[in-house]
Amino acid sequence: MTDSPTRIVFRDPQQKLATRVTDLLGRLNLAEKIGLLHQHQAAVPRLGVDAFRTGTEGLHGVAWLGVATTFPQVVGLASSWDPELLRRVGEAVGVEVRAMHHRDPENVGLNVWAPVVNLLRDPRWGRNEEGYAEDPWLTGVLSTAYSRGLRGDHPLWLRTAPTLKHFLAYNNETDRCLTSSNLPPRVLHEYELPAYRPALADGAAVAVMASYNLVNGRPAHLSPLINETLRSWTEDDVMVVGDAWAVHNLAGDQQWSEDHVAGFAAALRAGVDCITEDPAASVAHLTAACEQGLLSESDVDAAVRHILSVRIRLGEFNPEEDPFRHIGPEAVDSAEHRALAREATRASVVLLRNDGILPLNPATPRTVAVIGPLADVTFDDWYSGTPPYRRTLRDGITERIGTVLFHEGVDRVALRCAAGLLVTDHDLLRVRAEHGTPDDALFDVLDWGEETISLRAVSNGLFVGADGLGPEAHRLVHDRPGPNGWEVRETFRFVPVSGGVLLRHVQSGRFLAAGADGVVRTAAEVPADATVFTVDLLVDGVTAAAAVAAQADLVVLALGNHPLVAGRETADRRDLSLPGTQNDLLHAVHAANPRTVLALTSAYPYAIGWAADHLPAVLWSSHGGQEHGAALADVLFGAEPTGRLTQTWYADTGDLPELLDYDIIATDATYLYYRGTPLFPFGHGLGYTTFHHENLRLSATTVDPSGTVTVSVDVVNTGDRAGTEVVQLYTRQQRSRVKQPLRSLRGYRRIHLEPGARATVEIPLAAADLAFWDVTRSRWVVEDAGHTIAVGRSSTDWTQTATLRVDGERIPSRDPRAGLRLIDNDGYDAVLPAPVDRAPGEALRSVHAGAWAVFDDVDFGAGVTSLRAEAAARGEAATLTLRLDDPLSGPVLATVPVPPVEGREELTEVTAGFPPVAGTHDLYLRYDHPDLTVATVTFDA
Repeated sequence: MTDSPTRIVFRDPQQKLATRVTDLLGRLNLAEKIGLLHQHQAAVPRLGVDAFRTGTEGLHGVAWLGVATTFPQVVGLASSWDPELLRRVGEAVGVEVRAMHHRDPENVGLNVWAPVVNLLRDPRWGRNEEGYAEDPWLTGVLSTAYSRGLRGDHPLWLRTAPTLKHFLAYNNETDRCLTSSNLPPRVLHEYELPAYRPALADGAAVAVMASYNLVNGRPAHLSPLINETLRSWTEDDVMVVGDAWAVHNLAGDQQWSEDHVAGFAAALRAGVDCITEDPAASVAHLTAACEQGLLSESDVDAAVRHILSVRIRLGEFNPEEDPFRHIGPEAVDSAEHRALAREATRASVVLLRNDGILPLNPATPRTVAVIGPLADVTFDDWYSGTPPYRRTLRDGITERIGTVLFHEGVDRVALRCAAGLLVTDHDLLRVRAEHGTPDDALFDVLDWGEETISLRAVSNGLFVGADGLGPEAHRLVHDRPGPNGWEVRETFRFVPVSGGVLLRHVQSGRFLAAGADGVVRTAAEVPADATVFTVDLLVDGVTAAAAVAAQADLVVLALGNHPLVAGRETADRRDLSLPGTQNDLLHAVHAANPRTVLALTSAYPYAIGWAADHLPAVLWSSHGGQEHGAALADVLFGAEPTGRLTQTWYADTGDLPELLDYDIIATDATYLYYRGTPLFPFGHGLGYTTFHHENLRLSATTVDPSGTVTVSVDVVNTGDRAGTEVVQLYTRQQRSRVKQPLRSLRGYRRIHLEPGARATVEIPLAAADLAFWDVTRSRWVVEDAGHTIAVGRSSTDWTQTATLRVDGERIPSRDPRAGLRLIDNDGYDAVLPAPVDRAPGEALRSVHAGAWAVFDDVDFGAGVTSLRAEAAARGEAATLTLRLDDPLSGPVLATVPVPPVEGREELTEVTAGFPPVAGTHDLYLRYDHPDLTVATVTFDA
């Protein structure tokens, strides 16, 4: 007998969600369940279950699906410090996803892969533009707001299903599938995890994507934190998706699993529900895993349950109940969304410096020059949508004042070789014998930095690129709008050789060579087979731009990066320098006209100390989408700049630690621990008026760990125009057992005041938020200590301070009889976290001989005489030396031989006896060999 629709439980909206999921799960056979465990989930016609796909990109607009409203990059949106604005932008994106889904349900899914909550720990990260902030609390606030907009406010039904990316500790592109992010427990609990929890705990996000990298030596797709921690933050089912081909990497590049069957099984058991790679291969691997006993049907059921929970809430089985079913195509690129794009772009602009030259007055006659490679373009990043229109900075200023002077500041060249000139010929590039220099032999050189350039044909204004991918020879064409696509085929490098230069095609790694037919191809694998060109410099872009600058009353100089070149997904930046010849252009234009305002548009910070010292004004914005130029012009001509930086701008690359070192505490990284003087600090941003903060007060000067105090401060607009102040609250613990942050953002308030107006800002501060991770007991602790309470304009510009006393705990001495986990050390040198096959799951492995770890304040009581350690040596036997109070000269407590083992995560127990040791000491464990792993040490009387 077939159930009627009214009696089918999984289609009954009156039933509880868990009941509906259980019913549908029980109707599926094993093969049908496995068919749901990948991105392109198969239909089940016999149950009326349609196909479903995960993975619509929507970081700052709907990407890859045609025309859509395009908002500023995420780092720009975050610079608004405005959660309600972020929610409205998320809502607009979610509405457009819905509209596109209703138009094309087969190709537009409702599972949105956004937001990215990876922290902006290091500004060299190639995907810096995708993140919100270097601060986990601020990232949580803003990403939750954006997720809430995507999701909608209905308690059950979802507009879209937001997915947090990428879990966990993913902040480098260099060898991203092979590198391991080192996360000591405090960095994990105090820095990384807090960025992910808010959106899940709030119910704003319902899914998470695992990251490519390893964490403490274990692939992130196999992290026990997925099931043990991430899913503990909410009572809702959380769907976890794999990143593209990342599960394949387990038995591939990472060589973690024996084969793909074992790797796919391990990922599913670890909590990855939906695999993002070839559907047929995924089904085959998972089916084989079930047949081989590597997966049970209950393992499969757990993953399918998470998926079905999300699908039911998206209204798939109750279209008549779906509150979002009426969203139609008119919602895409609506007038409302266009206005919101301009508002969001304007709010994202940060005024870094201003000596009073801004704002400009459009009523005052003047000649303005708009100069620079970003003056008359807007760029898309990899996750940008297709904007319905583009408004450049030149457009925006021209609309305000009429005609402007303009120069791009790029070189114009001709390229000669022994056979003639490089010319455009229809769609192709070829070498042709010429005596003069015709227009079809002219190319503009766009210098993107890191020795990477593009050539733009003057004959049609389009860019040169290869007409194919792969190692074979491809013809050069000139029909591209610019560098674009996952595999950018429009970039080259000049390689100096005797007699001229070679042109190396970056994507293929091959050199350009002209064939017997004159057609230029990526044909040369080695320099000896390449065509040697000489470069005729016909127009020096820097000199020409400076000449135009000299004719103007004021210059707006537009510099920055191309989001797809020299810093993008798959490629970190080398340093913090301005791209290519832009620094030369900056100096030359300023020398020609000191009244030069720098409008910097970039996906990340730059070390622009000279500009900050010499130019009268500097503005920064991310790449802003369709309204970028209009919004910048709004701010230049008087709209109040309200943006604030969400990451530190360093003065020099040398101020940064190693890119791959994730221990921000040990390396003094991010605004939390950085001891130097930043170029521009976290939280910095100026306006066109001034504010004064006064009369800071606390509702209580002492609080217990469960209490809350209210921090109040009076804010006065002391300027002559209305403006918005972002009052920021920071704390610093004054005394502690451990190294504490120098400053931590605890809250903020945006307040708009008319000239002369005064208002009181109140920000609650819970004592529980002052907790840190106690490595001696593996739990949170609010320590007994005083805390500096500060309000200010940025993380380093504190205007008022007070002291709050917290009656918290005193952390006791360590008890070595209970066992010391090496991962919970108090300090280390030349060791890295490593996975092990038993509790605690992580150990410390030496990088080289002489490495050490320390446990402070270890109480040996009346005396101990022996120890047991879980350890392993790789390759050959090793020794572990334990010393008291000093790693080099302290008395030796014991020397412990450690035998070699075979397995990657295998450990063995080793023991040692020694004369009685009593009292309290610092205990150092010195690794006398490289590749020695120690997980625990336990002492006995």
